[in-house]
Amino acid sequence: MRRGGFARLLGASAITNLGDGVGVVAYPWLASLVTRNPALVAAVVAAQRLPWLVVTLPAGVWTDRLDRRRVIVGSDLFRGAVTLLVATVVSTRLAGRADPADTAGTDVALYGLVVAATVAVGCAEVLRDNAAQTLLPAVVPVADLERANGRLWVVELLTNTFAGPVLGAWLVGLGVAYAVGFDAVSFLLAALVVATLPGAFRAVGDRVRRSWWAEAREGMAWLWGHELLRPLALVLGAMNLASTVSWSTLVLYSQDVLGGGALGFAAVTMGGGIGGVIAGFVAAAVLARLGAGTSLVAVIVGCALGALAVGVAPSWPMAAVAFVVTGFLGTVWNVATVSLRQSIIPGHLLGRVNSVYRMIAWGAMPLGAVVGGAVVSGVAAIADRGTALRATWFVEAAVYLVLLTVAPSRLTSERIERARAGAATGVAPAPPDR
Repeated sequence: MRRGGFARLLGASAITNLGDGVGVVAYPWLASLVTRNPALVAAVVAAQRLPWLVVTLPAGVWTDRLDRRRVIVGSDLFRGAVTLLVATVVSTRLAGRADPADTAGTDVALYGLVVAATVAVGCAEVLRDNAAQTLLPAVVPVADLERANGRLWVVELLTNTFAGPVLGAWLVGLGVAYAVGFDAVSFLLAALVVATLPGAFRAVGDRVRRSWWAEAREGMAWLWGHELLRPLALVLGAMNLASTVSWSTLVLYSQDVLGGGALGFAAVTMGGGIGGVIAGFVAAAVLARLGAGTSLVAVIVGCALGALAVGVAPSWPMAAVAFVVTGFLGTVWNVATVSLRQSIIPGHLLGRVNSVYRMIAWGAMPLGAVVGGAVVSGVAAIADRGTALRATWFVEAAVYLVLLTVAPSRLTSERIERARAGAATGVAPAPPDR
């Protein structure tokens, strides 16, 4: 284990996620200042997630070809520069406007800039996050991966969904450009911290350069041939699609149904952070007590109930409590599955297999955002706006319930332990189930 390496990764994660936490409030609020159209607001969320569908495969190849530390630094510098540009434009076009109620029509030029910048920053985020996950095993022993990932999730959630949204709500009150500018500065500072990480972080193993497609296909074949990671990626993709259906219009749901203004919106998103922080400290114990397979199935059940609770919530406090529960469950899932991937995927394939996994898991989000906007627009044609915004949460819950018909037999503790044992002995992954 490289001394100081993990501490610097942890510090960089805290900085960039504090900025992202500010962005959790700032960017949806910015979208609602530019347009009140639910489909267009949802399209911004779709644009944010679209890169996970189209850029993830090449990101995996680059991660295995290049020094992973330099990939992280370059990506954060790029994100900082683009976000700073957006903050500069926003400061002039939206000067003095902070209340979404003042929005009249759609500012087409600013909306176009927001979408374009969202796609650009999202592409860099894909590359950065894939490199960060594949770099971690180089500074943390395999036996400590669950604990290290738990700490990373605690720091991320404390900053991203707890401190960040509160700071974001305050900055939005001063002017949304201040919040976006803060996000830009966080990217630049995180790049500086990671740049001080000593050593080289290229993939170890047979790295004879082949065509991009040949290398990407190797990662796809490995994942698709694995009896556990294949269904795990597909289930997570369906879960992420479901959650994005509701998340895509959450800012409008908070403003028009739950109430509470920017602070109420921040409080709802903070609920997930509170639950995640708690889970970060106890996730390993939960997994040891229940078994990984049982824990993953319990997460799906709990997320279904959480979505239903938010859908019937009369105000933001009840929704925030439901977010605490789902935030806890989501972190348990992440600690279990990220550590599992890092421990069973061969090091020289880690970037590519991770990228394929995340393309499936995150690539469904743009579709979920489009579905969310369509659900609100469709229901609004036959019912009031509040009912239309609530409908997205019931759609999310329905997807989870469908998953419960297939997930329990695929994500068993026995399969998980067999995968770990196979990685320890060097046994190749099992062929796909027939």
